[in-house]
Amino acid sequence: MLSIKPKDIATGKFHGLLLSAVAPRPIAFASTIDDQGTPNLSPFSFFNVFGSNPPIAIFSPARRVRDNTTKHTLENVKHHPEVVINVVNYNMVQQASLASTEYPKGVNEFVKSGFTPLASELVKPFRVKESPVQLECKVKQIIETGTEGGAGNLIMCEIVLIHISENVLNEKGEIDQHKIDLVARLGGNWYSRNSGSALFEVPKPLTTLGVGVDAIPENIRYSHVLSGNDLGKLGNVEQLPSNDEIEFFKESAEYEQLNKEFKFSQEGDNAKHHAAKYLLSKDDNITAWKILLSS
Repeated sequence: MLSIKPKDIATGKFHGLLLSAVAPRPIAFASTIDDQGTPNLSPFSFFNVFGSNPPIAIFSPARRVRDNTTKHTLENVKHHPEVVINVVNYNMVQQASLASTEYPKGVNEFVKSGFTPLASELVKPFRVKESPVQLECKVKQIIETGTEGGAGNLIMCEIVLIHISENVLNEKGEIDQHKIDLVARLGGNWYSRNSGSALFEVPKPLTTLGVGVDAIPENIRYSHVLSGNDLGKLGNVEQLPSNDEIEFFKESAEYEQLNKEFKFSQEGDNAKHHAAKYLLSKDDNITAWKILLSS
């Protein structure tokens, strides 16, 4: 494994490694106004939310690595401590990228990128009409992490109003991850699209107490077939099937069909591990356990 101390390589190169390793990152499409009242719009991927009561979002317009200058967004919020954070989805990503062009101070990126400004209700900066979720924010604090190129400037914002397009809601009034179709930043020119087959669910063990990977017998835990993700699913069940349940399952048509497909009688435990892996991919964790314990 390659090990690198930050001070041993150029800041720009280390910056690139971080952007490629800590990814994907959500995008804060930040709308601010300058000291002349001119709108400014720029995307930042050093961004996330850090609480809901009070609701806090933090993004960081880092100092430019090449010449140690600061971004207009940072200068604007120091003058007028308000911002609208607009989320970026696939339909608007190319325009959002265009807004990241380093136009001179006073240039309106709404005009340059072709986005539609909407008047906000509680803050002065405009919202981006095309964004499916817009967060009106008051800037509470700015934390400068350093004075050299690449240093962050953490802009801590309290969300005072959220606007959500009804087009991205499901029948329960929740945001549908497929409909909102968010994008995220990676390293270099790379983005990821968070929709379609890229989305998957992992049940959170908040109300359950999984048996844990340490409860998995060694011949299963150290299988050459089962992956770490497979073991995680097996360890997330609350209890293992009983001997009676396993014996009953071995007499079932489902077991017979799996036996025929994976050839348990010929291949033994290895075949059962392959069958269990298939069942785990279908989130049928209990049946996978029954197969594995049926030896």
